[in-house]
Amino acid sequence: MARTHVKTVSVAAGHDRPALSKGQRAFNALIKQIENRRSQLAAWEIAIPPYQRKYASELVPLVEDAVDLRIKLVHCLDRASDQKGLTRSERRTIASVIVDLAGELVAARDDAQMKVIYNKHSESDYDAEEAAEMDGLKSVFEDMLGFELGDDLDLNSPEEVLERARAQVRERQAQDDAERQAREERRGKRKKSAKQLAREAQQLADEQQLRQSIREIYRKLASAIHPDRETDPQEHARKTALMQRANQAYEKNNLLQLLELQLELEHIDQSAINNISEHRLKHYNKILKEQVIDLDHEILRVEVGFRAQFGLDPFDDLSPQTIIRDLAVEIVSARRTIRALKKDLLAIEDIKTLKAWLKALRHRPQLADIGELPF
Repeated sequence: MARTHVKTVSVAAGHDRPALSKGQRAFNALIKQIENRRSQLAAWEIAIPPYQRKYASELVPLVEDAVDLRIKLVHCLDRASDQKGLTRSERRTIASVIVDLAGELVAARDDAQMKVIYNKHSESDYDAEEAAEMDGLKSVFEDMLGFELGDDLDLNSPEEVLERARAQVRERQAQDDAERQAREERRGKRKKSAKQLAREAQQLADEQQLRQSIREIYRKLASAIHPDRETDPQEHARKTALMQRANQAYEKNNLLQLLELQLELEHIDQSAINNISEHRLKHYNKILKEQVIDLDHEILRVEVGFRAQFGLDPFDDLSPQTIIRDLAVEIVSARRTIRALKKDLLAIEDIKTLKAWLKALRHRPQLADIGELPF
């Protein structure tokens, strides 16, 4: 969303009118909100590409290396578990570590060997546990949504569960819309009161005024910058670019961009902004409020998409100014994990060092500290 430098649109106080009206203050506040949200979107646009490159070139290889090392660690522990000289307690500890690691690795790599080892040491069946977990997820969705998702659902596919839920929501929404439309049609057949008719007439007039406010600015711009009547090639190209900007702003109902374009082309000046009537400001402010809401939705879309793409926690603080720093922390953590995994592999090479490793393991905060990484 690269933007050229534009003149700032705002109402300025003057010697003849030192205090701004309520409508003017609201206009300036909305312009400021829009500018802040534009800056935030521009910051995301700048921050995401270098994050993507650093993530792919530095973090992903480290994560893959850590997964490979964890797989190797599981195999080593599986072989070690059959050695003589281990106590029953030590074998239980080994089994617990294997179950924790192998369970995550099956999910990460869909590794058939990991599944066999998991089943051996967990005294259960990975596929049965997965099916039970998906059945539980299905029940949660059904409780939340208030309807059944069907018995033909593939519980081993979270994507299918979610898509079925979305389909049910869409179906229910369509039913609700049809019922609402039927109610509105029934109400429409009733004779409306004078107040209802007056309110509807006022709403229609307001909507027409809003459209007219945008249309008037656009028509003045189009008349001045339309390139078809321009014979000079350079000027034709310049006006073509300007006309494209005006068309885009008009199509998006973007009042502020149209006003900025007017200022840029000196079709209006600060005096004209200062003297916008209160009646027109009322309509302008309503348009600008809608633009603020649209920008909020766009920022949310960008942030949600970013979190989903890189598997980030939806509740963690996130900003374009901090994502590279946060990624650097993840990279440092990944390197530390790899060093720890290599040290663990060396420690379980023979029965003597394995026993010492198992003893030291009891003092770790949690078993997941063994090479923990997000997948």
